[in-house]
Amino acid sequence: MSIKLSASTLNDLPHAVGRPGYDRSSLTPGIVHFGVGNFHRAHQAVYLDTLFGTGRDHDWAIIGAGVRPADAQTRKVLAEQDYLSTVVEQEADRSTARVTGPMIDYIAPGDTETLVATLADPAIRIVSLTITEGGYFLDAKGRFDASHPEIVADATDFATPRTVFGLILKGLIARRDKGLAPFTVMSCDNLPGNGHVTENAIAGLAGLIDPALAAWVREAVAFPNGMVDRITPATSDRERGMLEADFGVKDGWPVFCEGFTQWVLEDHFPLGRPALEDVGVTFVSDVAPFELMKLRILNGGHAAIAYPGGLLDFRFVHEAMEDQQIAAFLAKLTHDEIIPVVPPVPDTDLTAYAATVAQRFANPKIGDTIQRLCLDGSNRQPKFILPTAIERLAQGRAVTGLALVSALWCRYCYGETESGAPIPPNDPNWERIQAAARRARTEPQAFLEMDDIFGAAADDAAYRIAFVTALEGLWREGVRTTLARYLTDMPLGGHG
Repeated sequence: MSIKLSASTLNDLPHAVGRPGYDRSSLTPGIVHFGVGNFHRAHQAVYLDTLFGTGRDHDWAIIGAGVRPADAQTRKVLAEQDYLSTVVEQEADRSTARVTGPMIDYIAPGDTETLVATLADPAIRIVSLTITEGGYFLDAKGRFDASHPEIVADATDFATPRTVFGLILKGLIARRDKGLAPFTVMSCDNLPGNGHVTENAIAGLAGLIDPALAAWVREAVAFPNGMVDRITPATSDRERGMLEADFGVKDGWPVFCEGFTQWVLEDHFPLGRPALEDVGVTFVSDVAPFELMKLRILNGGHAAIAYPGGLLDFRFVHEAMEDQQIAAFLAKLTHDEIIPVVPPVPDTDLTAYAATVAQRFANPKIGDTIQRLCLDGSNRQPKFILPTAIERLAQGRAVTGLALVSALWCRYCYGETESGAPIPPNDPNWERIQAAARRARTEPQAFLEMDDIFGAAADDAAYRIAFVTALEGLWREGVRTTLARYLTDMPLGGHG
């Protein structure tokens, strides 16, 4: 019989399940976090839970904050279990479960008054975010898009902002008006220079309201860059059932993840920070080499296996990695085209790092889905694949494999696997992308006309040739033969 998770049942949980090693009643808030999804609860919240268990820094507990209407359901589920979460770490040979408790409250979406009052509380010294790569209102060149309708709406009606950046800015203004120093804003999303990107979003919105306000944001507010890493699939009834069957815990929203975790942060926190270095966080003066390594090798690698895996009807990531051809494609692409344009990283062997990444992808316990990796390609391709291609093009290097990744994405967006199974919409811009992908079946360059996605790559003749050749090959000969040609250095497209 499973036990429903709550503060009152913590002591009744099976002995195999870890639980907070501290008195949660001693916690006081120091952080407001936007985006209380699986990744946050498997990453930042776990580090804090571990730190609190050492008896340290109990004044850095988390208050969650919702923005989207869907966040109301997350809050409801977590509130019913006193904001506790079960985190299941899975490796090929073992699984462990622990209950974490660093979150002590969650402000519902739409409760702007409570949220702004909380942000203006001097106890809050850090505001953190995991809002996905697509949540920062960026154009194809990675610049803040001040013309986005949601940003324009916030600037027009700033009394009731609806974006996370509008809400954070309103909190910063409230602190300034009270004579309080601004909190630090810490992005935990997979973006190059995520601190700079967040600063540009908040200052960009502020500039639409008052240029002097934007100047104050840039001068007064700290935005440290960070690199975060932990493979964390979405939760479904599969994971809920596994938790009950394997550990006897009933959790409305458990988190399943791999054992590996990494967090590298620039140490720029004017109002202080928790002693996260004591629990494995690496603090550096410049995080750029670490984040570029991760974005290009890990996130780029995810894209490389996602679309051939999807087109060949694989459901899980580890199943795709068991396919020798897909695994070989990842290895060759990483070795030949990605690693050569990844700058050196302190105390890191890039080849060894890539091997660890491949091993992590192959973990059969994680249950990460190909469908999840295929999501949101219009945001992920310009961040994880195209920058590597553009850098190689600038150096006069070939982009055969990288262009093939984007061609596979195009073929996937046609909406049908090679077996004829339908592919459901998987992108916020699905209608437009699918229309372009269908045109591209006979006019391959039509897909490259999406300048906001392909940017400088679409303007490069060598890239256009590589993409068109790859896409024509996929339609003429299929995924298997096209991958085989790439792996044996034969021309793609059925020529030669």
